[in-house]
Amino acid sequence: MTTASIAQPDPAPTPDGGAAGELMSDFSSPGAAPTSWADALTVLQTAEIFWLSTVRPDGRPHVTPLITVWADGALHFCTGRTERKARNLEENPWCVLTTGTNLMSEGLDVVLAGAAERLTEDHVLRRLADRWACKYDWRFDVRDGAFWDSEAPSEDTPSDEPAAGEAFVFQVRPVTVHAYGRGEDYTATRWRFDGGASVEA
Repeated sequence: MTTASIAQPDPAPTPDGGAAGELMSDFSSPGAAPTSWADALTVLQTAEIFWLSTVRPDGRPHVTPLITVWADGALHFCTGRTERKARNLEENPWCVLTTGTNLMSEGLDVVLAGAAERLTEDHVLRRLADRWACKYDWRFDVRDGAFWDSEAPSEDTPSDEPAAGEAFVFQVRPVTVHAYGRGEDYTATRWRFDGGASVEA
């Protein structure tokens, strides 16, 4: 995987101020309107927990919760360099990030699919570290192309040992986004983005 800059041109705006979504009528209430990109983007920006799905080298799935920040049209997350998800992404960068609610009668679930790229430019990581601190009150140090955190636990760190170390930072630009709304109407909306282009509204 290559180092990537998180600044890319945005697509031309559509009337709702973002990307135009396609209503998947087979999975939506009769007469329902598609979810606006603004509503989906709000979830991508504000959700505190996402579930990251990756694929093990032997083909088995791996799913784990983590925290993310949205910046410059992409979701970003970090993980210890030896953790299973980091090792999976080394073999296969394609992944899915999912967030939403577990309620039947309300809420908006959002599913973003794309390829994860590791970011290593310190000036980019410092800007992302500021986003983490603002959203979660969790401050990472930046050096040698990675986040460093002396407090965050690792999947491979025994519970009786102090956790410390390096965290790789990944960026996922969406190739597809699905939003599933529940409430007065049930809606399923899909967005497609060529080549994982930036989708900042």
